[in-house]
Amino acid sequence: MHALKKNRPLRRVTLAAAGTVTGVVLLLSLKPHTPPAVAQASAASGQSQSRSSGSSSGSSGSSSGGTKSTGTKTVTGDTVQTRWGPVQVRVTVRNGEITEVTAVAYPQGNPKDQEINSYAIPQLRREALAAQSAQIDSVSGATYTSDGYKRSLQSALDSAGG
Repeated sequence: MHALKKNRPLRRVTLAAAGTVTGVVLLLSLKPHTPPAVAQASAASGQSQSRSSGSSSGSSGSSSGGTKSTGTKTVTGDTVQTRWGPVQVRVTVRNGEITEVTAVAYPQGNPKDQEINSYAIPQLRREALAAQSAQIDSVSGATYTSDGYKRSLQSALDSAGG
């Protein structure tokens, strides 16, 4: 006779309860994907950050010192929300030339983000310094970060007047 026939209803209830408890335990043990945390890029890029004494930064972009085409300005671009997290770039313009680009914020919420951005952020920085504009190539495998980087860089350059 089969174990779940009607002549043994208590066994059926016990098995159903055990199955339900097992299912709930398995569901609760799953780890949901958490959004990536925002981290400071200056330590990861190995570049020391130099700012003018009167500079300030903000997500809408702010600048310090100098005039439109002469002097030194340090400007932080807009924070761009990407699929994997926010990206924000700070740029220093001296006499109309981009002299420093730093990723202030970029996705680092999991090991894959850290691996991708460990090579993408320095490459994007080199591209920006070489091109002297936000018209740079995206890094293969880091499309979302590249797009956010370029948009934040353009925002910073617009604020700097360059």
